[in-house]
Amino acid sequence: MTTRILPAVGDPDAARSISSLLGRLPDAEPAAPVADSTSLVDTLAALAAESLDELPEVVLVHERIGPLPALELIRDVALRFPAVGVVLVTADTSPGLYSAAMDSGARGLVSLPLTYDELAQRVQGAAGWAAGVRRHLGRGPESGFGGPGGTVVTVSGAKGGVGTTVTAIQLALASAASGRSTALVDLDLQGGDVASYLDVRFRRCIVDLAAIQDIGARVLADAVFNHETGVALLLAPAEGERAEDVSDRLVRQTLGALKQRYETVVVDCGTHVTTANAAAIETADTTLLLTTPDVVTVRATKRMVRLWDRLQIRKAEETVTVVNRHTRGSEIQPPLVSKITATRVARSAIPANFRELQGAVDAGRMQDLDAKSAVKQAMWALAGELGLVKDAQADTGHSGLFGGGRRHGRAK
Repeated sequence: MTTRILPAVGDPDAARSISSLLGRLPDAEPAAPVADSTSLVDTLAALAAESLDELPEVVLVHERIGPLPALELIRDVALRFPAVGVVLVTADTSPGLYSAAMDSGARGLVSLPLTYDELAQRVQGAAGWAAGVRRHLGRGPESGFGGPGGTVVTVSGAKGGVGTTVTAIQLALASAASGRSTALVDLDLQGGDVASYLDVRFRRCIVDLAAIQDIGARVLADAVFNHETGVALLLAPAEGERAEDVSDRLVRQTLGALKQRYETVVVDCGTHVTTANAAAIETADTTLLLTTPDVVTVRATKRMVRLWDRLQIRKAEETVTVVNRHTRGSEIQPPLVSKITATRVARSAIPANFRELQGAVDAGRMQDLDAKSAVKQAMWALAGELGLVKDAQADTGHSGLFGGGRRHGRAK
């Protein structure tokens, strides 16, 4: 996806420097700099009058822009054009200015003198945020699958042991079985078990993409493992300490590349919030949060939802909670979970029956889970509810696995 960038820089030397660096960014389309605040607002207004889709994803505001002070200009742009990510370029990187910039509506801050890596990271972050906002508004090429670009679904756990990885795997298997091209990404970077559950031995992982600036089809083909089930796997590193090499920029760029190649991209985000999986959750089309119907885990779910909200990763109403190990006799039922967490709860609750899973788990072959398993049927019905299958009645050899699910739509 091309990122359109509009710099607002009054100083000619600074404008040349910024334009030079922007020209080196992958998939960037920088416009000619505007020289003052009035020109910036007028330019954005003219583009918005044609179509909101004509607005740039990112606006860079230099600290010495005039006549309107930089922070006031950022506030004005953020209010009038909320689908544009604004980044402040400044020599003052003090906590006070950073806080003031964020309060004004900036999505990032780049320090002077400029460096390529920092500029690229901030632009990527602002562009990803802008893309997320436009999906919320139903605008832009990523507003749904119907053209280039697939659907990204993240699966997170409120705490360890709630079934995050098993659910992510079954969603991917259901999608692939229905005929959709599907990728499964393991972003549980220090304890990822996707490879173990699917009996995979593959040396490459997402960390191998860290040094690559332009992640294209050939690069992805080298990094993913094409599993026997038809699901393309992008695995977590075997050495947990290598997780530090996976940045939010890398995650955004990788998911963007995967969306261009696969109709469904399922991301296992584990149970811990890191900059990497936060970037995935923030930009996902649908975000799932796994819980179980017990007091401790529901409290953990509420904590996670509040944490995402405080960090501006995801709002409660934009999160779909999935109840795992559900029993009819439990005191905590899905409607109560929805009320406590202020999230939407999926219609497809997953029943408690570990005995059905134990053989496949112990063998490390979740793909061999019996089609008659109530757990598998519920997870595949969830895939149908989320719109991850081409046809709710797709012929997979297991009639009724999709439970007649209709497209649930985005968790927006």
